Amino acid sequence: MKLDILAFGAHPDDVELGCGATIAKEVANGKKVGIIDLTRGELGTRGTAETRDAESEQAAKILGVTVRDNMEFADGFFVNDKWHQIELIKMIRKYKPDVVLCNAIEDRHIDHGKGSKLVSDACFLSGLLKIDTKCDDYDGFQEPWRPNAVYHYIQWKNLEPNIVVDVSGFIQKKVEAVLAYKTQFYDPSSKEPETPISSKNFTDSIEYRARDMGRLINAEHGEGYTVERYPAVNSLFDLK
Repeated sequence: MKLDILAFGAHPDDVELGCGATIAKEVANGKKVGIIDLTRGELGTRGTAETRDAESEQAAKILGVTVRDNMEFADGFFVNDKWHQIELIKMIRKYKPDVVLCNAIEDRHIDHGKGSKLVSDACFLSGLLKIDTKCDDYDGFQEPWRPNAVYHYIQWKNLEPNIVVDVSGFIQKKVEAVLAYKTQFYDPSSKEPETPISSKNFTDSIEYRARDMGRLINAEHGEGYTVERYPAVNSLFDLK
């Protein structure tokens, strides 16, 4: 199955929080988008891996993505080594995305930076002919495939974006997808321990951070990304 965009997150909810509005906009524009979670978030303080499974499925329906997979790597302990890279190469070659979105290059949670580098390295290696891969639902040798671009969404840390996507009109869809993770976010009746993302301030920050990012490009809402190589344009008039 050929996808236009493949978004990776170290944990279920990373993609929704980092680039949920971008995904909702691209789906509305007719693009085929997939999500791959590296782990089930089993070390999360609130909820369980099973509740995360159900919540991530609901969030995927809200965003309208074509497919969502989970690599079931070890939460907190996956590493950027050959085995993990090969497993991701299989998925990149399976879905052949033109654009890959992935975790922030550095962040509060150690898995975010690790996941970012792991996905980036796998995207490069996926283009090498002499890496021979086969996946369970693909018969025979997988052809090499390297995405045209890898963009890293911004998460907890306020990193300086290289590009900002105008997501005006799609922020409520993002919030709806994020709040599908009912066990993770603000619930005044919850008996679960408090975490940095369970406060009302954090939930409110989804919109006010998007407003601030939008301010940078004179739009209502925006989502920012850092890039690995300079974006190319045919004309200065392609830039807004």
